[in-house]
Amino acid sequence: MSSSVMLVEGLKRELKAHGITYAELARRIGMSEASVKRMFAQRSFTLQRLDEVLAAAGIDLLDLTRSALEAPKLIDQLTQAQEEELIGDPKLLLVAVAALNGVPVDEIVAAFTLTEAEAVKHLLRLDRIGFLVLKPNNRIKLLVARTFGWIPNGPIQTWFRHEAAGDYLDARFDGPGELLRLFSVMLSPSSTSALLERLRQVADDFSQQHQADARLPYEGRRAITFMLAARPWLPEAFAALRRPGAAVAQ
Repeated sequence: MSSSVMLVEGLKRELKAHGITYAELARRIGMSEASVKRMFAQRSFTLQRLDEVLAAAGIDLLDLTRSALEAPKLIDQLTQAQEEELIGDPKLLLVAVAALNGVPVDEIVAAFTLTEAEAVKHLLRLDRIGFLVLKPNNRIKLLVARTFGWIPNGPIQTWFRHEAAGDYLDARFDGPGELLRLFSVMLSPSSTSALLERLRQVADDFSQQHQADARLPYEGRRAITFMLAARPWLPEAFAALRRPGAAVAQ
């Protein structure tokens, strides 16, 4: 791979890590989004333009060089043991979720009952397991892929079902920023597959929006928990009414 390709790929990774889209970068440097996309696609950077991009994005040249030389190993999931480590320490889990949301250390300390030393201690643990890199001045660089998720039926999902799901669903879902829709339908296998794929796309769009908003100040964002679920299911009250031997789709 040529040096120019490595440099541009490193710059792309740094922009993504900072939650800066091409559209936002274009606004900051006074170019059209199309021109920015073309510049990256053709790798046609002048040194002056590179300086403008780095300054507008708040990226250090040293960080860019390291990113270009060492492509980070992004993780899609933690291991079972790592999730158990998180779930066994509420403060560690809190810091991990805050890091996922781009909350800086000073905002974590201001919003929750953690000292700066505690927050940094937990960030160092997350650094050790490869969840993030703790940089000078307590800056955080995530090492999780855009498709990162908790292990299906793993420790954290199990904790949510047992400890948090009831609290989450104990609401009217009719206030600002709230929405609940419950549908029970009958679909063919192909239509079911299409539905699941659309739900995955919604989750992917949600992840991209999260990354785009990560650059906003902490006070300009609010915690939103977004849950998608679909499975063959018949309420127990309905199942109890089935005729013995009847073929009832679930």
